[in-house]
Amino acid sequence: MKRAWMLADSIVSPLGWTTGENFSKVRQGISGIDLIDNDVLGSRPFYGGFIEIVKRNSSSRFESMCQHVIEQLLAKVSINKDRTLFILSTTKGNISFLEEGMPEHPRIHLHETAAYLAGIYGLKNHLVISNACISGVMALIVASRLISCGQFDHAVVVGADVLSRFVISGFESLQALSPERCRPFDAQRKGINLGECAAGVVLGTGKGAHDTAGIYIAGGGLSNDANHISGPSRTGEELAIAITQALEEAGKEASDIDFISAHGTATLYNDEMEAKAIHIMNMDEIPVNSLKGYFGHTLGAAGILETILSVESLRQNQLLATAGFNRIGVSNPVNVIREPVHLEMDTCLKTASGFGGCNAAIVLQKSN
Repeated sequence: MKRAWMLADSIVSPLGWTTGENFSKVRQGISGIDLIDNDVLGSRPFYGGFIEIVKRNSSSRFESMCQHVIEQLLAKVSINKDRTLFILSTTKGNISFLEEGMPEHPRIHLHETAAYLAGIYGLKNHLVISNACISGVMALIVASRLISCGQFDHAVVVGADVLSRFVISGFESLQALSPERCRPFDAQRKGINLGECAAGVVLGTGKGAHDTAGIYIAGGGLSNDANHISGPSRTGEELAIAITQALEEAGKEASDIDFISAHGTATLYNDEMEAKAIHIMNMDEIPVNSLKGYFGHTLGAAGILETILSVESLRQNQLLATAGFNRIGVSNPVNVIREPVHLEMDTCLKTASGFGGCNAAIVLQKSN
């Protein structure tokens, strides 16, 4: 089986328009979350991550963000477009068309949006992954497996979601939004912040010619607990199943993992469930971070955004801190990273969980 290498990446977020900008600011502890007072997005101010971006021609804000990412990616890697798969990872795509009075716009459908974006760049093969908040990690698993079995040589995987009144009001109705910047795993956590982002990677079968610390996806796992439409498992066993699958596919033991990039939404139940899963896997002492305090929860982009920053952490041997964390607030011990730390590392576990009880995990491996 061929390995799926991380050949290129790009991030557009409130913190910057490149991966380098975003990683640098996170390393400095700078958050892109601020108080947003925008009548279009909500009837009252809320904390979140908003991008100032100029819309392109006939494209939506969502599509414009994706285009910027795709253009950065294709400028870095040479691909055979006939042997390349484009994957769009998103939960809501162009849902803002509803608020703009365009409910019949064809690109309100996710498959039409994917076809539109792929067509701009001559990419003939396209796919949508929309499975709640594990969409990004799941898209990377799907892409790596299709490359590993030889169906494609490359995959351009882009995750994106934008803030909209529809999404914000939905989380408000669940009483899930925090009245302050979120605090993953903290005893005083009060819920999530929402954010918008576009993030993308190119996966391929060969390590980049100039990549002195190549990273590949060594294994992946998926599970579903079917506990509740919006509430995660109370035991963490099902996320532990996904982690076990990822470790087995990678040929790794729990002790081989250098750090965990958790989903870490800062809601009461998600963080508790993740802590239980980590405990089940005997990973209590492994350093853990959540990046939600820098970007908010970016939904379909989250898994790809956080994977990219985890790849940079491996390349630069730099653990990123968990913004907003002060004191542990989950029942099982979790080694939450409080400050940036330099540490020689080779292997990372990235987890994600979402509505409907879905869970995903991937193992990222460095090969010097």
